[in-house]
Amino acid sequence: MRVRVKICGITRREDVDAAARAGADAIGLVFYPPSPRCLSPAQARALRSALPPFVTAVALFVNPARADVERVLAEVHPDALQFHGEEDPAFCRQFGVPYLKACRVRQGSDLLKYFAPFADAQGWLADAYVEAYGGVGARFDWRLVPAVRDRPLILSGGLTIANVGEALRVVKPWGVDVSSGVEVAKGIKDATMIEAFIAEVNNAAV
Repeated sequence: MRVRVKICGITRREDVDAAARAGADAIGLVFYPPSPRCLSPAQARALRSALPPFVTAVALFVNPARADVERVLAEVHPDALQFHGEEDPAFCRQFGVPYLKACRVRQGSDLLKYFAPFADAQGWLADAYVEAYGGVGARFDWRLVPAVRDRPLILSGGLTIANVGEALRVVKPWGVDVSSGVEVAKGIKDATMIEAFIAEVNNAAV
């Protein structure tokens, strides 16, 4: 099976192009104000419009107000939403758009129990628990991810060119989500690193 790849925290047109050329399946557009990768709807719309066919745009939020999500939907038209905070299932599904729900994993986490209320999610995303939300390069113990799950599982958190092959062998996810692992600075991706990361994913996929 080919493992899907999302390059998250895109902030520049050249990084959209690099991700698409390298074979990424999706890009992530961040709408979480404390993040250095946060975009305005206008910035995100410009990046969204630069996507070629068959590469999707995912809008990432952390505990947003309903109005903020609705504005992004109206102005950016993402293909899917990604919720990284404490959003409940009713909040996530109210927009009528496919969504991913993230769980920040730490020792003692019961992922299946956490994800059970989000049975209608397009996919479940396992990320590392950190005090700040996402994009800091932290990883978690991949053995905490259950082998049997009811929805496609996306692995995130501290993935790099050096470790993504091992991660795929341990977790066997549907897809991977990388941000800081292909950056030279926060929000600034490196085309060579993106290409090498996706090559590692493709080489390790089974």
